[in-house]
Amino acid sequence: MRALYCRNFGPIDDLVVADIPMPEPAAGQVLIDVKAASLNFPDALTVQGRYQVKPPTPFVPGAEYAGVVRSLGAGVTHVAVGDRVMAFTGTGGFAEQAVADAIRVAPMPPTMSFEQGAAFVLTYATSHHALKDVAQLRAGETLLVLGASGGVGTAAIQLAKIVGATVIAVGRSPAKLAVV
Repeated sequence: MRALYCRNFGPIDDLVVADIPMPEPAAGQVLIDVKAASLNFPDALTVQGRYQVKPPTPFVPGAEYAGVVRSLGAGVTHVAVGDRVMAFTGTGGFAEQAVADAIRVAPMPPTMSFEQGAAFVLTYATSHHALKDVAQLRAGETLLVLGASGGVGTAAIQLAKIVGATVIAVGRSPAKLAVV
């Protein structure tokens, strides 16, 4: 299978597309045919060796992705072969297939595209943690979102509106503000 491959930590330009063996799911794991993968700031930091988590090299980057279940390891019951799923594994998503621990795999709603599924977990989990756990945002409060047109920014806007907060969105350009 083809994958974007990080042989050693270093500049992003050092990544190569390589043919590597297809992974096999062990017990408690899922093999996914990757249909879409997101690119997040931690992915860039990880390949440079500048992220707090440093996977052993060589590795396939790509923290989150979405696709179709190809096969299951023993004991996996919450998804089935052929299911549309999203996964957040920290690495592995920039490949044609990826293995994920089942606990890191969730079924996708039928109306969610693979692109949306691939970009959902990290952005929404980050925003949810910041707004609920840290800021404890409540209805009637006002939230200022800098960089509002990015993934975390748009997730923050949506989550704040669900809570009942007033949102002030900030962006660098009219085009970026049009997104929000």
